[in-house]
Amino acid sequence: MRLPLAMLEIFTAIARQGSLRAAADALGLKPSTVSHQLKSLEDQLGTALFIRTTRSISLTEAGRALMRGAGPAFEQLSEAVDSARTTGHEARGSLKLAMPEFVYHLVVGPALASFRAAYPEIEVELSLTDALADILDEGLHGGFRLGDRVAQDMVAVRMTSPLVLTVVASPSYLSARGTPTTPRDLLSHDCILYRYHSSGRIALWSFHGEEGDITVDVRGNLTTNSLPVLVDQAKQGAGLIYTFRDYVEEEIAVGALVPILEDHAPEVPGVFLYFPREYRSMMPLRLFLDHLRQYDLGG
Repeated sequence: MRLPLAMLEIFTAIARQGSLRAAADALGLKPSTVSHQLKSLEDQLGTALFIRTTRSISLTEAGRALMRGAGPAFEQLSEAVDSARTTGHEARGSLKLAMPEFVYHLVVGPALASFRAAYPEIEVELSLTDALADILDEGLHGGFRLGDRVAQDMVAVRMTSPLVLTVVASPSYLSARGTPTTPRDLLSHDCILYRYHSSGRIALWSFHGEEGDITVDVRGNLTTNSLPVLVDQAKQGAGLIYTFRDYVEEEIAVGALVPILEDHAPEVPGVFLYFPREYRSMMPLRLFLDHLRQYDLGG
C-alpha cells in the first residue's frame, strides 16, 4: 500500500491536539478536510483510529499502535525538513574543497587558521590533488584551478593575478655548475622533475624565447610528485627546479634559492575558485570566499 503521508500527518496532528478542529487550526486546513482525510485513512487501514464522543476524542488500540510509530517518524521528518531549509544558510556545516598543493601554500594555507577561528562550527575538508576535480561526483562544494575555463554550470571567481613560473637553484649548485643564461643551457644541467598525481605526466619547462615560446626537454635523475620535496632538494643543491615564483618567494628572499632565466619566465593564468551555480548562496562557501579576499593574494 502506498504510504499516505498527508493522511498520517493529519492523524498525528489530531492525536496531539486532541480534536479535529484544533488539528485543522494547527495545520491551516478546514475542519471538513481533516475529517475527510481521517475517514479515508481509516478506510484504507480497515480500522477505526479514534473513539469519538460528544465531549472528547481518544485513540483506539489501533490508533495508539499507529501513533507509536508515526509520531516519532513525523518528528524526524520535520527535523529533516528544517535541516534542509537551514543547511548552507548558516555559519555551520561542512565545506569540502579540492586544490593543487601550490594553491594551498599560496592561497588557502595563510587564511585557514583565522577562518577556522572565526567560524568554528564550519567543518573544513581539503582534498589536495592536481586533478581537475569533478565536484558533483566527489561530493565537493568547490575547487581551485589555474584559469577560469570551467563548465557552463559552474562559477569561477578569480583569487590571484596571473602567476609567473621560474627556474631556481641553490647558490651552491650554481657555484659548482655555473648559471644558465638561456633556456637551452638547461640541457647540460641536472633538473629535478615534477610528475603530476592525476595524469602521471612530467611537467613541461616552457619559456619565452627570442623566436617565441619554447619548451625545453630537460633531463635529470630525480623525479617527485611533491612540491615540498622539489623545493627541499633544490635547497640542498641537487639541481634546478621549475615552479611558481610565489611558491618559493620566501626561499628567494633569504638567499636559499636563486632565480635564473627571469627574462624568459612565462606567465600563466591566476588561481580561480570554481563551484556549482547552485552553491552561490551557500553560507560556508560565501564566508570562506570573503575571508580569502581579505588577504593579499595578488588578485
